[in-house]
Order: sequence, then C-alpha cells, then structure tokens
Amino acid sequence: MKALIDNFGKTSERAFLIGAQFRSHSAWEIKDSLEELAQLATTAGATIVGDGFQKLDSPHAGTFIGKGKAEDFAEQCKIDEVDTVIFDEELSPGQARNLERIFECKILDRTSLILDIFAQRAQTREGKLQVELAQLKYLLPRLTRFWTHLSRQKGGIGMRGGDGESQLEVDRRKVSERIQKLTEELEQVRRQRLIQRSGRKRHLWPLASIVGYTNAGKSTLLNSLTGTNVLAEDKLFATLDPTTRRLRLPTNQNVLISDTVGFIRKLPHRLVEAFKATLEEVVEADLLIHVTDLSHPQVDDQIKAVNEVLAEIKAHDKPCMMVFNKVDQVESQGIVEHYLESHQPSVAISARHQEGFDAFYAELGRQLKPIRSSLQLRIPIDQTEIMSRLYEIGQVEERDYKDDYAHFKVRIPPHCEHDFEPYVVKD
Repeated sequence: MKALIDNFGKTSERAFLIGAQFRSHSAWEIKDSLEELAQLATTAGATIVGDGFQKLDSPHAGTFIGKGKAEDFAEQCKIDEVDTVIFDEELSPGQARNLERIFECKILDRTSLILDIFAQRAQTREGKLQVELAQLKYLLPRLTRFWTHLSRQKGGIGMRGGDGESQLEVDRRKVSERIQKLTEELEQVRRQRLIQRSGRKRHLWPLASIVGYTNAGKSTLLNSLTGTNVLAEDKLFATLDPTTRRLRLPTNQNVLISDTVGFIRKLPHRLVEAFKATLEEVVEADLLIHVTDLSHPQVDDQIKAVNEVLAEIKAHDKPCMMVFNKVDQVESQGIVEHYLESHQPSVAISARHQEGFDAFYAELGRQLKPIRSSLQLRIPIDQTEIMSRLYEIGQVEERDYKDDYAHFKVRIPPHCEHDFEPYVVKD
C-alpha cells in the first residue's frame, strides 16, 4: 500500500496546468492562481510546458471543465508530449477517472500536488505521520482508479463479486485501519505537546507563533532572531515541521518563538485537519507574528488567505503583530508607510539583512507586556546579588538611588515575584 501511495504522488517532468475562471473571479485572479500552481509544480520537480483555463459558471459534473474543452487541451498535450496534467482545483474521483481517459496521461489536482510536496519536505516523525494521514484520506475514495484492470464479474446467481471487488475491499480495509492507527499516534503527539506546553507554563514564558503565507520568510526570521539553522529556501513549503526556540529580548524578557507550516490559498481542509497537532502551536500562542512578503504583488490576497486559515483553526481572535518582510525589495517607501499605517500593530523589516530588528524587538516587548507584573522595589545597595538577579530576569523601567537604597520600577515574570517579596514597596 505504501508503494501505491508513493507511485500515486510522484509528479512527472513535463506538466500542463489547467485552471477554471468562475464568474466571481477576475482574469488576474486566475492568472495569479496559475502562477502559484506553477511554483508548486516546480517545487515538486515538474517542468511546465504550458497552461490554460476555461470560463465556467459551475464545475462540469463529469470532467470539471467540460468534455469539449478537455479534448481540446488533450490534443495540445499530445503535441507537447505532456506526462502530467495538473488542475488548479480539487477533482472528484469520477472527474479524475474521466479526464485520464480523455488525456491518456496522469491527472493530478492541486490537493495531490501539495501532498506530494509535503511528502518530500516532511523530516520529523510527526511531520511524516501527518503527511501520510492526509495522503491516505485523499487516496481512500480514489482507490478504484488503481484497480481498473480487475473488473467486476457480471451479476447473477453464483456470479456476485469477483477478484477486483475483493481486492478493492481488502485495500480499503487496510487503508482505513492505517488511518485509524495514524490518528491514534497523532493523538499521542498531541498529548506530548500538551505536556511540553505545561512545562513552558511553569516558566511562564510567553509563546509567540510565527504564521504567514508560504515563502514569506518565516524560517529566515526565526534563524535571524535566534541564531538557529532552520531550513530556509526560496521554495513553497520549504519547512513543514514546527520549530520552537527561546528568544531573549533586550528588555531581558524571555519569549518562545515557534515557526509553523506556511499557509496558502485554497489550502485543502483535510490538510488543515491532518496538521492540527502542529497548528495547535498557533492556537495556544499568546501572540501571533504574522509575517508577510511586502514585495509580493498580491500581498493583500496573501494576508487574506492567512486570516482565512486562522479563522478555520479558530485562532483569528488571537493578539496579532504584523511583520512586513522583504522591505529591501520594495521600490517605494510610501508603500511601506501605507501598510504600517493600515495594519496596527506592525513593523517593517528585512529578515535576511536584519533590518528593522530594533523596532521589531521594541514592538514585540510592548505586545507581551501584559505577561509581566509591574512592581515598585526598594533594595539596600549592599544587596548586589538581588539587584543582579533583578537585571537578569526583569525589565527595569526606572531606577533611582536614595540614601542606602536603590529604588526600582520593574516588570518581572509573575512566577519570580516571590524572589523580591521582601523588597516590594506597598501602596
């Protein structure tokens, strides 16, 4: 069964892309969507030899784009020696079967293409489990496509069923059993993450989760902030597995920064479901850091797509800090100022060149301020260890020396308050 999935997921070298322009979509929307599909296909290892689209009021039940248009595209694909045709929308099992007969080559849709990329990119056990679960859920209703060479026998007494039917049922049972096992294993992963989060809460370190459109520069930002070496490539879905690192701000505040899988338009719901264990990092975060590629021509659409996924996982009401990345590639400073004014709170940075990081640290500290307690302290000047400890874990806002005492106005983590209780100035 694993071999069946692997063979199904591979993308051939020469690919032709097909989109659908519905009445509610403009011409530039379909053009941009096909460009993104081309990026996905290239990331998966395909060479794009052409593309096309069909204007539709609604999808055709049998072939999605209509039989006549499908036959026209099929002729073009034969001339170009196309191995794989990729549709920009999700196809039903029946539509895929009918299209394979017309095109006489492999038919993939956007969902199967993204699954193929996910399978290539997953590195950790958790990531591989999530990808396999999504693949199997996608494959289950499509199993009949792989057994067309085993036809059912004719009906009648003594003629019910046949080899094809029994083999199909065996595979369906095996896939269903594997789905159940993967679901149980991912539930165990979820419980382990719950234990990890409990450990974080004992430290009371806030968690800031980096979210954003794929290829917006999330991993590059994490690397620049924490000095880690998370894979960061100019490709869609370069990283799938969540990475969490500690960041110490100039104000001495510790914060956990978590990088998660990038979002994308038309992200299939089953992928969101499969990656729930990973996306729980977003749901549990104290603050979302929404990284956006400001140099991208469709920046507004990408922001909207991310917000739609956040709403789907019920994280849309989280405190959110907008980070407009790649400002070094933006021609007009007016564009930067426009987005900073229209999205609050926000900062503009270049993660690769570490530009604007002072403003980033300052804004991050302001957004996380409610996590800390504000205290007035009066410490004898000979208590140097106490003052050293205060500077180590606290944010000193004001300091004044009077007589033999040092007076501080500070913000410290609530779990550290007992360390300074003897020195608190009562109101």
